[in-house]
Amino acid sequence: MAKKNRTAINPTRMENYPQWYQEVIKAADLAENSDVRGCMVIKPWGYTIWENIQRILDDKFKETGHKNAYFPLFIPKSYFEKEAEHVEGFAKECAVVTHSKLVDDGKGGLKVGGELPEPYIVRPTSETIIGASFSKWINSYRDLPLLINQWANVVRWEMRTRLFLRTSEFLWQEGHTAHSTEKDAWDETNKMLEVYADFCENSLAIPVIKGKKTPSERFPGAIETLCIETMMQDKKALQAGTSHFLGQNFAKSSNIKFQNKEGNLEYAWTTSWGVSTRLIGALIMAHSDDNGFVIPPRVAPSHLVFIPIYKSDEERTKIMNFIDEIKAEISKLYYHGRKLVMEIDDRDVSGSEKGWYWIKKGIPLKVEIGPRDLASNSVFVGRRDMEPRDKKSYSKEDFCGNVKNILDEIQENIYKKALNFRTENSREIDDKEEFYNYFTPKNKKNPEIHGGFAYSHWCGDEQCEKKIKEDLKVTIRAIPFDAKEEDGKCIYCGKPSTKRVVFAKNY
Repeated sequence: MAKKNRTAINPTRMENYPQWYQEVIKAADLAENSDVRGCMVIKPWGYTIWENIQRILDDKFKETGHKNAYFPLFIPKSYFEKEAEHVEGFAKECAVVTHSKLVDDGKGGLKVGGELPEPYIVRPTSETIIGASFSKWINSYRDLPLLINQWANVVRWEMRTRLFLRTSEFLWQEGHTAHSTEKDAWDETNKMLEVYADFCENSLAIPVIKGKKTPSERFPGAIETLCIETMMQDKKALQAGTSHFLGQNFAKSSNIKFQNKEGNLEYAWTTSWGVSTRLIGALIMAHSDDNGFVIPPRVAPSHLVFIPIYKSDEERTKIMNFIDEIKAEISKLYYHGRKLVMEIDDRDVSGSEKGWYWIKKGIPLKVEIGPRDLASNSVFVGRRDMEPRDKKSYSKEDFCGNVKNILDEIQENIYKKALNFRTENSREIDDKEEFYNYFTPKNKKNPEIHGGFAYSHWCGDEQCEKKIKEDLKVTIRAIPFDAKEEDGKCIYCGKPSTKRVVFAKNY
C-alpha cells in the first residue's frame, strides 16, 4: 500500500473540499466566525489583504475619474419600494430596523422601545438611497457625468453562511454613476468591468471569463448585468465582480432628472458596479494547496519573512545583523507601488515549525539564514509557488538585486497554474446525456469533485435554463463576449442556437 504524503492541511482538497477551505482559513489565521450569527471577524492577516485590494482598486477608480463618498447605512422602506423589481429581488435578504432604543423592562433587563414611524432597511445595496442624493445634486447636463464610489459594509440576511464567500455582513465597494446619454452609461458599464477583469487577472492572478448574465441572473432592476466569472479548484464557478447597466429605471424611481442642452428635462442614465470580500474567498479557492494558503505577491500582506536559524546567542547576533543589512538594502524597493513588506520570525521555536507556520499563511518568500549561509554571504530561499522542500541558495547581492523579479515570477506562475486548471476542466459539450453525466457526481451521498465549465448551446428560453438548474443545480454563468457565432442546438431542448454559453455549478 502506497504511503500517503503528509500535508499541513487535513482533510485535503480531494478528500473534503468545503472542510479543506475552512481549515486553510484557520491555519492562515485569516478570519473566524463571530458570536453574531452569520457574521465574521476578519483578522489582521486577512484584513491586510482587503486593504491591499482596496488600495489597488481605489487607485484604478480614481484614475477613471471616480470620487469616494459615503451614504447612510439605513434606507427608509419607502425608498426601497420605489423600484418594484429591486425590492422583490432583495426582500428575503433584508434586515429591518423597527425600533430606536432599549428601555428598562422593570425586571432588571431590557426591552425594545421607541417604534419608528417607518422601518429602516439595513443597507443590502445602495441604489435607492444614493439615487435620492443624485436627484438633489443633478440639475443640468453640466452636472454629468456624476461618478461616485463608496467603500462600505452591507447586510444580506443569509441562512447558510461561509467565511468570505457568504456572510450576513460583508465589506465591499459599490460604484454608482449617472450620465446624460445611454451610450455614456453603456461605456461606463463596460469600462468598469474591464477594470475588474484587469485587477483579477493582474493583481489576484485569477483568470476570468467576461460576459453578460441571462435575464434570470441579472441584478434586480437592471437592464443588463455584465460579469466576470472564475473557476475554483473544485471546478465550481465564482462570480468575482459585476457591472450593471441600469438604463433609466432607477432614475425614474428616484426622480433623477436633468436639463439637457436644448433646455428640456429628461431622466439620467445610471450604472452600478461592485466587488466584495468574496474576492478573498476566491483567492483561497483558486490558488491554495494542501499545505495552506497561497497568495499572489501583489496583494500579499507581507512579501517575505526572514527566519534566523542559530544555536547560540553569538550566532543569533551575527545572523540578525546580517538580516538587518539585507533589510536596509531592500527596504528602499517598491513592488508594484508598495514598499516591500518584510517579517522577521525570531520566535523561540524550531526552524521547521517557523517554516510551516509561514507556508500555511501563504507568504510568497521564506528566507532562511543559518551559520553556513552567513559564512558564504548567502541566503536560502523557499518560494510558495513551489514545493516546500524546493529551496535555492542566493548570494546576498543576487537576492537583493532580484527579489522583485522573483516575486514577479511567483505572481506569473500562480496565474498560469490557475489558467491551466481552468483550461483542463473546460470543454464543449453538444450531447445532452454527456452534459448531464458531466455534472452528475458518481457518489451522490458524498459527491466527489466533478464537472467544470461546459460550453454548450442554449436557445435563449428561460424554461430550458430553469429545468437544467432544477435537475443539476447548474446555471448559465455567462454569455461570453468572445463567443463566436455558430449554428448549434440547445443542450436541453434541441432548438436552434447561434452561440455557446458557460454552464457550471457555482457559489
